[in-house]
Amino acid sequence: MFIQVRLLKGFPQPLLYEVPANLTQKDLTGSIVRVPIQKRIAQALVLRTFNYKPNSNFEIRPIEGIEKLPHDPHYMPFIQHLAQYYQTEPTYYLKRIHQFVAQKPISNTMQPDEQTKQIQSVTLTDEQQTAFDFVQQKITDHVFTPTVIHGVTGSGKTEVYKKLIEHAYAQNKTTLLLLPEVTLALQFERLLKIQFPQEIVLLSFHSASAAKDKKTIWQRLLNRQPTVIIGVHVPVLLPLPNLGLIIVDEEHEVGYQEKKHPKTNTKEAAIMRAKLHNIPIVLGSATPSVSTLYNIKQRGWHFFQLKKRFAGHFPKIKIVTLNDKKQRRNFWISQDLQNSIKDRLHKKEQTILFLNRRGHSFFVQCKSCSFIFECKNCSVSLTLHENNNLHCHYCAYSRALPAECPTCQAPEKDFIKKGVGTQKLVTIVQKLFPYARIARADMDTSTKKKEWKVTMNDFSNGDIDILIGTQTITKGYHFPKVTLVGIIWADLNLHFPRYNATETTLQQLIQVAGRAGRQTDESLVILQAMAEHHAFSYMKEIDYLQFYNEEIETRKEVNYPPCTRLIEIEVRAQSELAVIKDADKIIDQLFITNENDQLDATILGPAKPPVHKIKNCFSRVIYLKTDNMHHAYRLFNALNKKQYKSSIYFTPNPL
Repeated sequence: MFIQVRLLKGFPQPLLYEVPANLTQKDLTGSIVRVPIQKRIAQALVLRTFNYKPNSNFEIRPIEGIEKLPHDPHYMPFIQHLAQYYQTEPTYYLKRIHQFVAQKPISNTMQPDEQTKQIQSVTLTDEQQTAFDFVQQKITDHVFTPTVIHGVTGSGKTEVYKKLIEHAYAQNKTTLLLLPEVTLALQFERLLKIQFPQEIVLLSFHSASAAKDKKTIWQRLLNRQPTVIIGVHVPVLLPLPNLGLIIVDEEHEVGYQEKKHPKTNTKEAAIMRAKLHNIPIVLGSATPSVSTLYNIKQRGWHFFQLKKRFAGHFPKIKIVTLNDKKQRRNFWISQDLQNSIKDRLHKKEQTILFLNRRGHSFFVQCKSCSFIFECKNCSVSLTLHENNNLHCHYCAYSRALPAECPTCQAPEKDFIKKGVGTQKLVTIVQKLFPYARIARADMDTSTKKKEWKVTMNDFSNGDIDILIGTQTITKGYHFPKVTLVGIIWADLNLHFPRYNATETTLQQLIQVAGRAGRQTDESLVILQAMAEHHAFSYMKEIDYLQFYNEEIETRKEVNYPPCTRLIEIEVRAQSELAVIKDADKIIDQLFITNENDQLDATILGPAKPPVHKIKNCFSRVIYLKTDNMHHAYRLFNALNKKQYKSSIYFTPNPL
């Protein structure tokens, strides 16, 4: 037997090899094999098999062996389907796990949990029990069933998850528990390891996981042992024997879409996976995405609501306009917010201040000549951080703020520092409340895992009075003593050039507001904004579905997702001139193909993205709107990619 393979790493062109008779005679398509390449042994994906010797100008060498993968008959069909959907090679996804394929077995596959178990028997509410009863039957029956749990913040969605995981585990089935970011996955892991019975093995598979945990997962999959795997992006790409349940928490989060090409959406991949395995998938959120709610109406997804909080009451919402003329000590802290913070400090209660901007100031501008300090690698202004350092949040470039303007040599005192970030907000609040214990939680601190853990523990224990943070604190966290949430600049993201800007902003605001009143009867959310906006009228969680009814009508009028398919074609190159020329050629070809093949697609662009240069790489974007994905594939595949100097990427449903 002969095979055609593509290396998982290295040489991109297909290669031919022979399979010795003593190894196997079965069809190896989709298998991973070890092959000799030059003077080394490499792993490769088998693309096709031959019962005859194909023509070749080179010697066809025998393979060294076949890698042992966990037995999952649905795995390669899933990888092939995912690659087709994102118009990329299957090897891209296999590379993500290839380092675990050939590792040696480890002797001890599970260490005892050193944490003290605090297992408490929780009685589900009627709402929770109804959702649990429905999904548990689908686990038993092995039926693909997309199920949405719309649970208000603090309603106990996690308790339903726990019961479902225990039920799946009792049936010897593996569960995937997916979260939109690593900090949230770490929090869930700590919580569930304490609360699950000892016999349930829960392990993490994400960037912060120990290598030993990942190896243990692989070994358990090889042994077909049930495992609870928690993570963000990679777990859904693993071969998973006896997979019985997938849970996607905070399903609305755009963090499920990866930032690098191909921009795989883990939630979409999880739905594909559940369908192929014929198992239920649970999508949970206090603010379900518009697309998910649309699928309930149009595709018959099942829907359950948890309308009541486990404890405490929903906060009162107060909207304050920042542009009012009332005198206050600082523009960014209204008198209402200042008085409320003072009251909480007096009562020894806690406050969260939310601002979705890091750093000190958005940008620094010379008022003499209007020069703005920009990143040398990206088309963005540099953000001023502490110690007068300028940072780029796209490529990590940094430099010290100079003593004079590089254009007109005006002194630093002539620089205007515009906008506000979390670092500057800390300084402002410290001046207003010098006796308060204040901490910051944003991307700059969450990447320092030990520091982040200490901050979260201190706040949970009441050792911090005011926590100032970005979206990293808007979801999943339970802070019983928080009775005040201040949203510093609520309309900051409402006017971004995105069709879903209102949706994502409202979801974020509701999630952070939901941190208040988790254990108390009286709590307050003060929402500060430059101007009124209709989205603010849906800040009460029970009104969220009314927002969907309004938003979906708007989407229908302008024909945007989920009412149609939106595909982004991104053109990228190191030369801006090459990008411009290639983008123009590409759109001409798309229009020709669309007309000649009588395809039903609307073609928009090319356009310059708001950030059109990142790490010295320029880009332009073209959008396709169509009800038929096959039409989008035909348009994209009609492009002769080799004739362009630029790289061309295909992203369905860009978020």
